[in-house]
Amino acid sequence: MTVTVLYFAQAREGAGCARETLELGDGACVSDALELLRRRHPALEPLWPHLAIAVDGELAEAASALRARSEIALLPPVSGG
Repeated sequence: MTVTVLYFAQAREGAGCARETLELGDGACVSDALELLRRRHPALEPLWPHLAIAVDGELAEAASALRARSEIALLPPVSGG
């Protein structure tokens, strides 16, 4: 199945792109996608403990199932005033 990954703020800088597509096996979950992204983008390593993951606009956990054409967003923490 094909899914789209969206990168925001520091995650976009670490990945070197704003979005990309991934090919995953049927029945894949968020953790499968994250494992592939860790290998592709080692510069993201310092961010992983701080990233929120959303799937199709909803916060998701590692075990959350993905569907074909799901959209995964990597959301770094936001600060400001």
